Amino acid sequence: MDMRVAAYAVIIDDGGRMLLAHWNEGRKAAWTLPGGGLESGEDPARAVRREVREETGYRTRVGELLGIHSRVIPAKRRITEGSTEPLHALRIVYRASITGGRLRYEKNGSTDRAGWFTLAEVRELQRVTLVDIGLEMAGLA
Repeated sequence: MDMRVAAYAVIIDDGGRMLLAHWNEGRKAAWTLPGGGLESGEDPARAVRREVREETGYRTRVGELLGIHSRVIPAKRRITEGSTEPLHALRIVYRASITGGRLRYEKNGSTDRAGWFTLAEVRELQRVTLVDIGLEMAGLA
């Protein structure tokens, strides 16, 4: 079984809007929490700061650990071509806040844009289940 450990951020601004990134690698594009896979030996809090900066242009302060979500994806449902093993996805979710930077889109990455959405708008978006998991962990569901 393959394993992927990733760190994500739930970021809500003072106006109650949520920052999301538009993921474009799956079978169908969808909105997701900003974040992504840890590099070898990387601290999860550092990884989420790096990933949020890459995907959205913002610098962040990582707050409390909201939770860890574990999911096993069967080999036939994986997005990586030629995968013959299931994938154990371990997702570390933090609360975070913006400390600087400005909104910009990632180029040549797994996301192609980012944006702020009210919680009502989030519920209407085509989104991955991780967004709902993050909202629940943050007490916003």
